[in-house]
Amino acid sequence: MLRSMYSGVAGMKGFQTKLDVIGNNIANVNTVGFKKSRVMFQDILSQTTKGVTAPVADTSGGVNAQQVGLGSRVSSIDTLHLAGSAQTTNNPTDLRIDGDGFFAVKLSADQQVPYLTRAGDFHVDSARQLVTSDGGLVVDTGGTPITIPDTAVSFSIQANGTILLTNADGTTENGAQLGIAKVVNPEGLEKIGGSLYRVTPNAVTDGDLGDLVAAGDATAGTGSIVAGQLEMSNVDLTDEFTEMIVAQRGFQANSRIITTSDDILQELINLKR
Repeated sequence: MLRSMYSGVAGMKGFQTKLDVIGNNIANVNTVGFKKSRVMFQDILSQTTKGVTAPVADTSGGVNAQQVGLGSRVSSIDTLHLAGSAQTTNNPTDLRIDGDGFFAVKLSADQQVPYLTRAGDFHVDSARQLVTSDGGLVVDTGGTPITIPDTAVSFSIQANGTILLTNADGTTENGAQLGIAKVVNPEGLEKIGGSLYRVTPNAVTDGDLGDLVAAGDATAGTGSIVAGQLEMSNVDLTDEFTEMIVAQRGFQANSRIITTSDDILQELINLKR
């Protein structure tokens, strides 16, 4: 069989994956805290038809190898943790991290390692807990779920994540402080849905997240918190539609390789009549 036919099949599979990723990016263009993905390709092992010949001084020159490639494959699907645009909501529980870092969320109080998210659309439930849209518990720097005390009649969240409580007599006091996680390799985080990420050994050493830190910590390198704003998706529709055209034409070109190879095989079969 012709090698070109298998190369075309491999190319079509790769561009199909690229279209799948682009479709997911476009579907999440308005998802709070969403980070877009991209597909990278690499060539498959090449078949050597003739080896290399070393040159001999004043006698003969060197000859390069002759190799035929066997197509391409997906090398990686990267998540690009670039900042999304800010949307002002003026809602005091809508938070945006201006810089590096992730909010820490636990699905239950006894969960050991929290999940991470950049989606800061939080709420206060009937138990006065600070939660995500799916009911996840937002935790403080000690890993404890944050609860607004009954004595507080209102609250605001400062740039360092400290919750400033206002009591009934008009006095103020500091409450819990939101915990922020700093990850060495954000691309190593695993998406688990619901705008949440799971910590993996490729994100931090041994998968140990360590202690949560405060927002705006210069030593840890975390960004400050902006209350009343949300970080929107970092998907750029212009880029996505451009990449969609490239993927579509690439898919068509590889399908043409298969049909051309099939025509050649048909001609070979027609030699015997």
